[in-house]
Amino acid sequence: MRVPSSESERDDVDLSPARGGAAAPETGQLHVVLVLSAGSGGIGAHVRSLARGLTAHGVKVTLCGPAESDELFAFSRTGAVFHPVEITPTSGARSDSTAIGELRRAFTGADLVHAHGLRAGLLSDLALRTAGRLPGLRPQTPLVVTFHHALLATGLERRWQRLMERRVARSADLVLGASSDLVARARELGATDARLGPVAAPPLAGAAQEREQVRAELLGADQQRPLVLAIGRLVPHKGFGQLLEAARELRGPGPQPLVLLAGDGPEAGELHERITAEQLPVRLLGHRTDVPALLAAADAVVISSRWEARSAVAQEALRAGVPLVATAVGGIPELVGDAAVLVAPGDPAALGRAVRELLDDPARRAALAKAGPVQAETWPDEAATVAQVLSTYDELVQRR
Repeated sequence: MRVPSSESERDDVDLSPARGGAAAPETGQLHVVLVLSAGSGGIGAHVRSLARGLTAHGVKVTLCGPAESDELFAFSRTGAVFHPVEITPTSGARSDSTAIGELRRAFTGADLVHAHGLRAGLLSDLALRTAGRLPGLRPQTPLVVTFHHALLATGLERRWQRLMERRVARSADLVLGASSDLVARARELGATDARLGPVAAPPLAGAAQEREQVRAELLGADQQRPLVLAIGRLVPHKGFGQLLEAARELRGPGPQPLVLLAGDGPEAGELHERITAEQLPVRLLGHRTDVPALLAAADAVVISSRWEARSAVAQEALRAGVPLVATAVGGIPELVGDAAVLVAPGDPAALGRAVRELLDDPARRAALAKAGPVQAETWPDEAATVAQVLSTYDELVQRR
């Protein structure tokens, strides 16, 4: 496909015929298909939560995604029927054609399709539009698409993503945004209906080890050293490069804080080289499955992201009563309220100073530790999120 040469030309491009009229099911069990693409990370945990909750409400759920996602998130154990569909993160004529064919088969008999992310939304819409023998002769199945991420790509990739974003926003019967800025973006793009769809972080199990034991394992004999914890996949939009710059600001009188970075990803090698070359007080922990224990050991949690929706790390920190310093991006300010220290993005020195000042102020840390769980009580939990989504499904199906 030729890449449009101007913004206005891109906005007017349509990739397929419109879907036809609608018919709501009058009897029987509601059948919902959930769709997600490869490399979905936190989206996978959210979809797993939805699948488990919907089946508990008596909904028939088919879940479409790459085979490896079932291995990672155990979708098959939620009560849903897992239908493997290799939806790749980037477009490819052959792979997209195969995925669309598999989605058409999975959508047979479905009352509603709920896709998570732009790629899943685009291919789901194409599958619905081409499902009948002739375009427009098949009763329409409502399509819900959840926007989980802002567009952070650059260059040609950004131009293609903007085209896809507009197309999906206008094609969906309903766009759910994981944060208010995503809802505003969908409306700006021309979405017929766009609403906030909070994504609840699954509750963490309690720490299997006591704080002192975990700190002893991490710090050895130097247990008075402050611990700052960062968690996330090592990818550019998480801003861990800036976190390394911020770590320089942690030097000062008294014990030098240690930053623990839990996660893996493509930037691991580059970050390790910088930590070694610059002798930064940062330790890469790699992928960890003991996040509750790490939170119990931490004196503060830091988020350095360029953008976040409803950050799972922020939710976990506040629930655990661990003081949080975060960049004021995306949905973080509305999520944390006054229960965290917020810093403007793109200023690693300010981020480092905010962490240092918090570590030097026990009273402030105690106040935030108390405020975090209180703020967390204002968030919808997994059960409330499932109930809200199910109410939306009923509304759309009855409308049809």
